[in-house]
Amino acid sequence: QVQLVESGGGLVQAGGSLRLSCAASGNIGSIRTMGWYRQAPGKQRELVASITSSSSTDYVDSVKGRFTISRDIAKNTVYLQMNSLKPEDTAVYYCNAKVWLGVGDYDYWGQGTQATVSS
Repeated sequence: QVQLVESGGGLVQAGGSLRLSCAASGNIGSIRTMGWYRQAPGKQRELVASITSSSSTDYVDSVKGRFTISRDIAKNTVYLQMNSLKPEDTAVYYCNAKVWLGVGDYDYWGQGTQATVSS
């Protein structure tokens, strides 16, 4: 079992910044990849950024150059630094952990944190 607790959402004006945090606990040694997804009203959930256990990162094109995913191994925490925010970044952001179970990945999710960008 893995538990994920997010924090750091809020309301910010366009061009501003937010930093999201995701603290992991439980069987964290089994985590293969962690990532941030977002879901805007009426839209499907999409992967925003991910980081592997070897610190390889990946981003959706729409956030490249603006968002940075990182992790603090000692704190078992993953961060998403979001700069130059746009109104279209408004969404509920979910932390995700993928755990390898031998036959495939199992997804753990946080409760979500709202990020709202005003124009």
